[in-house]
Amino acid sequence: MSINWLYPLVSLLYAVVGWHFWRTRWRGVGHVATWESYVLLLPLIPHVILLTESTVMPDGMQLGMGNVVSMVIVLTILIYWLSSFHSRMEALNAPLAGIAAVVVWLPLLVPSTHLLANTELLAFRMHLLIAILAYSLFTIAALHATLMSVVERRLHHVQDTKFTVNLPPLLTLESLLFRLLGLGFALLTLTLVTGVVFSEEIFHKPAELNHKTVFAVLSWIIYAVLLGGRRLRGWRGKLAVRWTWFGFVMLLLAYVGSRFVLEVVLHR
Repeated sequence: MSINWLYPLVSLLYAVVGWHFWRTRWRGVGHVATWESYVLLLPLIPHVILLTESTVMPDGMQLGMGNVVSMVIVLTILIYWLSSFHSRMEALNAPLAGIAAVVVWLPLLVPSTHLLANTELLAFRMHLLIAILAYSLFTIAALHATLMSVVERRLHHVQDTKFTVNLPPLLTLESLLFRLLGLGFALLTLTLVTGVVFSEEIFHKPAELNHKTVFAVLSWIIYAVLLGGRRLRGWRGKLAVRWTWFGFVMLLLAYVGSRFVLEVVLHR
C-alpha cells in the first residue's frame, strides 16, 4: 500500500515547526515551553517511516541521492534534538525544519532505480552508518557556524539583541562548534579508512581514486588544518566559520555533487 500521501503532510509539519521557531526565536523571544523540546518529533517520526519505505527493500537497499540526503537530514535532526537537551539551541530548529521540509520530497523527485547489493554485510552497514553520522555532524557544524556569524552581527545592533537571550555566550557557541568538528573529523577519518579497507568486501573491487574520493580527502585536509590551527594558533571567529563552510562544501561535492551529476544529469 502506497504511503506517498505522507510526503505533503510531513513537509507541512516541518514547515509549521520551522515557522514557529522562526517567529519565536528569530523574530522575537517567546516563552520556552516544555512541549517545544519535543515538537521536532512530530514530523521526524513519519519522515523515518517514509525513508524506510523508500530505502529498505527485500533484496537490498536503494541508496540513491534522494534517499541518502534524506537519511542525512533525519539523522542530523535526531542528533541535534538529543543534544538540545544539554544546550539551549532552539534557534537552529527553524533552518533545520525548513531544510527538512524540502529534503523530505527528494526520494520522490529523485527516485533511486539501482538496488545496492551486499547491504546485509556488517562491513557495509558500519561504513554507511559512520559516513552518514559524519555528514550529519558536519551539517550541524555548518549551520552552527552560520548561527555564530548571525549572533556576532546582531550583538553589534542594539535592536537585535533580543535574539541572543536564549542562546549561550558566543565563546560557548564557538567551543561547541569545535567539539562538533572534532567528532565529525574522527568519523570522517573512519569513513575514509573503512571505505578503503572494506572496498573489496563490499564492492568486489579495490578502492579507486575518483572525484568522490578526491573531494572527501580535500574536506578531510581542510578540517585537519582548521582543527590544527585552532589547537596551535588559536584560530576562532570568522576564520573558523569560513573554514567550516569551505570543508562542508567539499564534503557536499564529494557525494551529493557526484550523485547529482550521475543520477539527475546523466541518469545513471
